[in-house]
Amino acid sequence: MIISPQEKNKVKQMNPLVLAFVGDGVETLYVRSKVALSCGEKASALHKKASAEVNAHAQSEQAERILPHLTEEESEIYHRARNSKSRHHAKNFSVTDYRRASGLEAVIGYLYLIGETERLQELFEMMEKV
Repeated sequence: MIISPQEKNKVKQMNPLVLAFVGDGVETLYVRSKVALSCGEKASALHKKASAEVNAHAQSEQAERILPHLTEEESEIYHRARNSKSRHHAKNFSVTDYRRASGLEAVIGYLYLIGETERLQELFEMMEKV
């Protein structure tokens, strides 16, 4: 998808928690697809595996892995989302984990909305545990 500079600027100006909302869906779909293709287990087992990767603590660790590799623009999106005030918080995770996860999701949402699928794939690969 190719978007105009005006559209890219519009996406960049979006509320960072809206970008995180989109990014959460994109990451969830990516992880569920990866898990479904990697093994022939039942849906309940697949859900458990995906949930282990798409939660605030795991995303916080993933964010720490990719932070040094973010572009200046991506870093700006990450920090705006991480520092945004939210009325919600993760039930079983720290506020720090939740905020880092929001930053990561915002970067994912941003890249998805501007059509940077190759960059998105690079980040997903960096997010994998080594």
